[in-house]
Amino acid sequence: MLSIVIPVFNEQESLEALHQEIAEVAAVENYAIELIFVDDGSRDRSWEVICGLAARDPRVRGIRFRRNFGKAAALDAGFREARGERVMTMDADLQDDPHEIPRFLAQMADDLDVVSGWKKVRHDPWHKVLPSRVFNWMVSRLTGVKLHDHNCGMKCYRREVFDEVRLYGELHRFVPVLAAARGFRVGEIVIRHRPRKFGRSKYGVGRIFKGLLDILTVKFLTGFGHRPLHVLGSFGLGAFLIGAAGLTFLAIERIVSHVAWFGMEPVYLHDRPAVLYLVTLMLFGGQLLSIGILGELIVAHRDRDAHPYSIAEQTPAADSSTPPARDPASSAS
Repeated sequence: MLSIVIPVFNEQESLEALHQEIAEVAAVENYAIELIFVDDGSRDRSWEVICGLAARDPRVRGIRFRRNFGKAAALDAGFREARGERVMTMDADLQDDPHEIPRFLAQMADDLDVVSGWKKVRHDPWHKVLPSRVFNWMVSRLTGVKLHDHNCGMKCYRREVFDEVRLYGELHRFVPVLAAARGFRVGEIVIRHRPRKFGRSKYGVGRIFKGLLDILTVKFLTGFGHRPLHVLGSFGLGAFLIGAAGLTFLAIERIVSHVAWFGMEPVYLHDRPAVLYLVTLMLFGGQLLSIGILGELIVAHRDRDAHPYSIAEQTPAADSSTPPARDPASSAS
């Protein structure tokens, strides 16, 4: 079965047409599908339309949030309900073309676990396209997952990806990155991007700043999520050692300046502005080290019953009912 998860936020005009297109593709390709519409607190008639689709088509299921919780929460709720071996995600605004679904599934046959769409030709205003391209370049450079369009809402996953990748905040754009960090194989295909017919974009300028913060979050999670002391402790230890070395130098200089035969005027530490900066460095370094150690304790407690690795498959367990082999030495005696 193919599960298609579609987050919805004020998309009443496009839902009927989207359902019809997906149904046509499923009929032509003979797919067994389920459609999971997640209404993320819409203020229009989106939920009524979803209920109507579910009444006519048993393959349609709907989830309604009490308020708007964000796209990541909507996708997470859909993933938890999905029963298919493959899970597709699509936006509900008709800009993603359902006729691309067979190409995603064909690409999955090449031993990929995640296939991301690439809207190479976009029908969006330049002030949305340009920041998106800068964002995608930064994510690829910082995470090492080379995708042209991390923001694309049309993606296909193997079901087991969501057994190990947890979504929260705005991390839905980084599922391929989080999956790659767990060892899953990620690829992409160029897809058709259609002009918007109904409604308006749900994202504004504020998304750029949130995206930059999310990049830092993902970089930390994928690089140091299980060893926070490595990054915090490195900066902390460096700051502490610089501060300690500077104070040691000033202390030696003060002692030397009081030796009469050097002919120097005494130098007092309270007259040196550098003392304040060096003490601040030591305090800052000590705080970072403390935070890193606390982070290690939290990770150790969190992962007590979990594992920081991902197992692809295992050989069958030995049959415990089989009697153990006899010792040849005891047989000879």
